[in-house]
Amino acid sequence: MASETVPTAPPRRLSNAYQNWYRFSRNPTAVIGAAIVILAILAALLAPWITPYPEHVGAVVNFRARHLPPSAEYWFGTDNVGRDIFTRVIFGLRISLLLALVVLGIAIPVGTTLGLLAGYFGGWVEVVIMRLTDIALAIPPLVMALAVASVLSPDLINSMLAIAALWWTWHTRLIYSITRQLRTQEFVEAAETLGASKFHILFREILPNCVSALAVKTSLDAGFVILVGASLSFLGLGIQPPTPDLGTMVASGSAFLPDYWWESVLPGFAILIVALGFNLLGDGLRDLFDVQEVR
Repeated sequence: MASETVPTAPPRRLSNAYQNWYRFSRNPTAVIGAAIVILAILAALLAPWITPYPEHVGAVVNFRARHLPPSAEYWFGTDNVGRDIFTRVIFGLRISLLLALVVLGIAIPVGTTLGLLAGYFGGWVEVVIMRLTDIALAIPPLVMALAVASVLSPDLINSMLAIAALWWTWHTRLIYSITRQLRTQEFVEAAETLGASKFHILFREILPNCVSALAVKTSLDAGFVILVGASLSFLGLGIQPPTPDLGTMVASGSAFLPDYWWESVLPGFAILIVALGFNLLGDGLRDLFDVQEVR
């Protein structure tokens, strides 16, 4: 009698990943948010190949095509010097996404490290870090960004520094709260009993339990960083022409409202869609991780 083959169960890691994807896919708003974010990233990466007039990124002037409405040739119309707005919006996405990437790339490591130190060690370390954080939190991020950007020369690097100057505080407060809850858990006490180093406990035991909260916070913050960056550019303290920036395009197009509405409305709509995509994605991740935490 031939021996029967017993089907093997899939690896637990793959099974958990499939379950997570299934829960996430059951949330239509989260899927829409993820699709928007993925499309925005792909459009930014492939901008030179998918835009009809990539030469319009620079200081190009074509007064014969100025103020043309949206059409089959110019999907978003043209601006006051005849440049294709659709091309400049796609390249403007590059600036916005790069801004969010760099700002969060600075804020997350700084805020996470400070939050871990304050939450785990307590005492004077907690007092110093958290009082500095409270002082920084009392300053609105946009106001601080405006102050820093007005002192420095308006460009992309200084815009990143201006926004990142206070953004770390939100991550410090978040990780501090989680670390305070985790430092009395049994797995942390067990690691301390076994003689694990402070570095190991902070970054190998506590930090992995903060990843879900960080993922949600990062996705939500990305949309807000893009809005703050656009606000700086709108006020003339961000990226300077002729480099395409969504906030700058909204500001320059507002001078021609309401006759040539597309020059301001469509770049503004692009900002809205991208920020909405990150927020929907963040809400979906939050719902997903809340389900896992309840189980």
